[in-house]
Amino acid sequence: MKRKVQKNTDETKKFAKALFRQSPVGRYVLSLFVTGSTPKSLRAIQNIRSLCEEMLDGCYELRVIDIYQHPEQIKSEQIVVTPTLIKKLPLPLRILIGDLSNKERLLLALDIVRKNATI
Repeated sequence: MKRKVQKNTDETKKFAKALFRQSPVGRYVLSLFVTGSTPKSLRAIQNIRSLCEEMLDGCYELRVIDIYQHPEQIKSEQIVVTPTLIKKLPLPLRILIGDLSNKERLLLALDIVRKNATI
C-alpha cells in the first residue's frame, strides 16, 4: 500500500511541475547586482541560487551582474546599492536589497508562496 501512495505522490509532483512550467507566471527572470566578491555579495548569490534550485526547479533565468565589470548597467537599472535583486518576470516588478538571507521574506517578495501559505 505504501508503494501506491508514494507513486501517486510522485506523479502528482510531476504533474504540478509540468503545470508550473506551462503557466505564464511559471518562468522567473531575475537579475542580481553585486559589487565584486564581497562577503555580502557572495551570500546574496548563494542565497538566491539555492532558493531558485530548491523552489523554482529550473523555471528561472538568473543573471548575476558585477557592477565593477559592467558599470554601464547601474544607470539603466537605476541601481543605488548592492546587492540588489530585480524580479522582472512574472509581473509585478520587484526590487529587493540585501544579502537575501531571510528566506520567508524572499519567498513572499518573489510571489513564490502566497501570504496565507505555510512554508
